[in-house]
Amino acid sequence: MADEKTARERSYGRAFDQMRPVTLTPGVMKNAAGSCLAEFGDTRVLCSATIEEGVPKWRRASHGCGWVTAEYAMLPASTNRRSKREYNGRKGRSMEIERLVGRSLRSVVRMEKMGEITITLDCDVLQADGGTRTASITGAWVALHDALMGLVRANKINRLPLTGQVAAISAGIVGGEALLDLDYPEDSHADVDLNLVGTDAGGIVEVQGTGERSTLSRVELDCLLDLGQAGIEQLVKLQNEVTGFRD
Repeated sequence: MADEKTARERSYGRAFDQMRPVTLTPGVMKNAAGSCLAEFGDTRVLCSATIEEGVPKWRRASHGCGWVTAEYAMLPASTNRRSKREYNGRKGRSMEIERLVGRSLRSVVRMEKMGEITITLDCDVLQADGGTRTASITGAWVALHDALMGLVRANKINRLPLTGQVAAISAGIVGGEALLDLDYPEDSHADVDLNLVGTDAGGIVEVQGTGERSTLSRVELDCLLDLGQAGIEQLVKLQNEVTGFRD
């Protein structure tokens, strides 16, 4: 348990097992097939979905299956030091994150029910204060849902090809204590950093954990996973509130 001193020191006066204030605002872009502004405290990520006819060449042998992919970028002024735009080649970190986002979304999509279309989720970080990849996944699912619902309403597909929801949250050990949803000051001083991707059914899609300054025990890992899954439960409820997916 976090003591009162730790709770006061965390941003927003949070306890060890509390997330930052989270807001998911859908429909923020006129020209996107689906969009969502995901805000986790001071982290803000704009997620947009674009639908294009056809699939990548390597996918064409899949006989009518669609494809879902993602791109991720941090805007130049998203941090306190300007980030250069990635004109000539992608940064390794950006490629790793966008692949994570794509894998996470595909875990809950029945692509054989999409037809031969490609949906690209663009995740652009407007402001970074820790947890940009987890905010990207959580917001991108909302944008994907709305894009697919648009296809259903236009009678281009028969039903929503989603098997469930997917969201993500960070956890870590900072100063010997397990914490949920790390902001940047916590993340930059974490002994152990973990990102958890999970579904509304309680399944785990992916675990990314790193001993930054120390190793962790199995007991500590289980504690971080418990914290993360509790956070994901809250996030899928928020997703459902703005999409009505489970209504």
